[in-house]
Amino acid sequence: MGGCLSVLPWGQAVTQACNSLFGDGNYIHMMKANLEALEASMQTLRDRRDDLLTRVSIEEDKGLQRLAEVKRWLARVESIDSQVSDLLTTKPAEINRLCLFGYFSENCISSYEYGKEVSKKLEKVKELLSREAFGEVAIKGRLPKVEQQPIQKTVGLDSMVGKAWDSIMKPEGRTLGIYGMGGVGKTTLLTRINNKFKDEFDVVIWVVVSKDLQYDGIQDQILRRLCVDKDWEKETEKEKASFIENILGRKKFVLLLDDLWSEVDLDKIGVPSPTQENGSKIVFTTRSKEVCRDMRADDELKMDCLTRNEAWELFQNAVGEVRLKGHPDIPTLAKQICEKCYGLPLALNVIGKAMSCKEDVHEWRDAIDVLKTSSDKFPGMEKKILSILKFSYDGLEDEKVKSCFLYCSLFPEDYEITKEELIEYWISEGFIKGERNEDGSNNKGHVIIGSLVRAHLLMECEKESTIFESGFTRAVKMHDVLREMALWIGKEEEKQCVKSGVKLSFIPDDINWSVSRRISLRSNQIKKISCSPKCPNLSTLFLGDNMLKVIPGEFFQFMPSLVVLDLSRNLILLELPEEICSLISLQYLNLSRTRISSLPVVLKGLSKLISLDLEYCPGLKSIDGIGTSLPTLQVLKLFGSHVDIDARSIEELQILEHLKIFTGNVKDALILESIQRMERLASCVQCLLIYKMSAEVVTLNTVAMGGLRELYINYSKISEIKIDWKSKEKEDLPSPCFKHLSSIAILALKGSKELSWLLFAPNLKHLHVEDSESIEEIINKEKGMSISNVHPPDMMVPFQKLQLLSLKELGKLKRICSSPPPALPSLKKFDVELCPMLPKAAIREFQRHEQE
Repeated sequence: MGGCLSVLPWGQAVTQACNSLFGDGNYIHMMKANLEALEASMQTLRDRRDDLLTRVSIEEDKGLQRLAEVKRWLARVESIDSQVSDLLTTKPAEINRLCLFGYFSENCISSYEYGKEVSKKLEKVKELLSREAFGEVAIKGRLPKVEQQPIQKTVGLDSMVGKAWDSIMKPEGRTLGIYGMGGVGKTTLLTRINNKFKDEFDVVIWVVVSKDLQYDGIQDQILRRLCVDKDWEKETEKEKASFIENILGRKKFVLLLDDLWSEVDLDKIGVPSPTQENGSKIVFTTRSKEVCRDMRADDELKMDCLTRNEAWELFQNAVGEVRLKGHPDIPTLAKQICEKCYGLPLALNVIGKAMSCKEDVHEWRDAIDVLKTSSDKFPGMEKKILSILKFSYDGLEDEKVKSCFLYCSLFPEDYEITKEELIEYWISEGFIKGERNEDGSNNKGHVIIGSLVRAHLLMECEKESTIFESGFTRAVKMHDVLREMALWIGKEEEKQCVKSGVKLSFIPDDINWSVSRRISLRSNQIKKISCSPKCPNLSTLFLGDNMLKVIPGEFFQFMPSLVVLDLSRNLILLELPEEICSLISLQYLNLSRTRISSLPVVLKGLSKLISLDLEYCPGLKSIDGIGTSLPTLQVLKLFGSHVDIDARSIEELQILEHLKIFTGNVKDALILESIQRMERLASCVQCLLIYKMSAEVVTLNTVAMGGLRELYINYSKISEIKIDWKSKEKEDLPSPCFKHLSSIAILALKGSKELSWLLFAPNLKHLHVEDSESIEEIINKEKGMSISNVHPPDMMVPFQKLQLLSLKELGKLKRICSSPPPALPSLKKFDVELCPMLPKAAIREFQRHEQE
């Protein structure tokens, strides 16, 4: 005991002892109890923190942001947790110092300070614990001020970016117009400006306008950027304008409008006028200086072509260092070609990339000769540039391929053309032969598309499906400047007349019908046809996406060479005139999305017709007589119409001996079985809608329907979907699966608890499942294992090529697939809504794959 007191002078020890026994200095005596209380309270606090973090994580998975109050509380807990952990590291040593039943210590001062610190930390922990449970932990976060746009390395733009930035940021500046010729880099400059913004404004909005000015399209882009909760897509233009004005009226915004061709009425859109008081700005790009005047721009910035040195730098980047070093003469020749691009960035990129595959020096010399000859024919800057762009076109060796490219200009600006649709046009025009694979595809057509993409004359894209967000269809589109070039060439070489997407309300009088070979009037507002043209050479006529209700018979009387007629998307077109039988050469007829209620008897006069599209024709209920009337038919599309395949229509379809592609609807399980027993017919099925079908078991045969690409199951009651791969004609099948099936959408399916049969679609890219109350899991582990034990290993792991997965309103869904989920190297988009029983951990795992 003497050792306990020897460390202090006697007077100080007595004072300390008294304090320890009777005063505030009881920290030594209370140390042990306080430590136990601190450890217990800290564990309770950690548990409460973990529970709160779980709640926060669930809300953040919905796109919400945690409250500032929650952030502060969690930060305080994190801090006190760290402090307590540090404090407890010396606990054993401090306890060992205690003596005299814990009233004294071998080092009273040290123990006193330690005990005091323990007491303070205990009070802080208790204070944090005393905070009432958070009712709301997260709210909808503020939208990002800027959405960064993807951009490649730029050349020669730094100075222009600086000038534009200075103009935007000066207080008196309100509207900046950037103008210049097509392909000069206006969009690239606007992208650089967009990406330079940080916190200067509340929100920066990017809108693509294009030539076919559509106010509701501009409004939709703005509202989508503003993340408006309200279901605005069905609202009127005026109501959308009100939403936009209400939101932007309270913000300091920047509106970036890309590719204006005419004045945009901002009041009609709902965009408040920028003023010095509200600090908002508008920046737009256009090819016309007049548009700058019409938009009342405070400042105008003209974009010129690149200087010689800048052009050479960009051209070198496009060609590549390896190719330039391939021969000693190539750099000199490359500079000559570069000079012929007149500093136009688009031409430099297009020609540079075209030359990047030229290995032989003779190819480079020939390229210069071609460019010199072509440029001499077209005086004036615009024509010289078009002739430079034409170089890529002239480089196409086959005249048929050139025709295929020019055909793409018949579509409106920025139009996304599905590859299969484009190939059907080409076949009908005779550019390529109509030979097809077992799945109905045409190899030559895809080869040509590939060559045009590689020549940078077409751009690949994905056209969004309009069916239940079920994915995307492979498509191509033209850069607008290249389209201008194609229109320029096509007008002379192919006698093409294109007036698509220019808001015509009637067919203009200036069309030279007697000379034209192809005429496109699609995507206008034409309501009436009042002419009777004589068209001895006309082979293609596009009248789709207009407002035609009737077509006079005399209109078709003098079109003996017409092979392609597109009347699709005339939503109120009720019938065809009898005179359509005058189109004796017609091979392609598109009536999709019209209100045609019956097929006229006179169709039998169209003896050469090979493709008939009747998809989404709600009034059409019968195809009686089609087999005898159109015996040469190779493509018949009925998907989404009111024609249900029954015994009678099967008889009609069997008569079509040349049928290669079929899309349709079936709601009788026995009829579906009948189709699959007829292998020639079943092999033609590319897109199938099963709807309102009621059956215990539905069987799908992978051999019979080997060409199936898209499958939709709607409003059906099916307990089990089985897959059969047996065939009477084929044995030893290497892969018993739907190798071409890429899109599946399931809506309001009852009875099925799982969808393990999806393993038989190893190349599935898009899967949408919605409002199917009985589904508990997508892939059942036991069934999946049983399938993998019998079939190839590539069927064992699901969703290897899945790009889009959408799960909505699945109240009983507990699992997507066995845990852990497989690697999803292709997943681009994952949507899940109203699936309350699906574990959040599984959702986060799929979201992680999506982000990767």
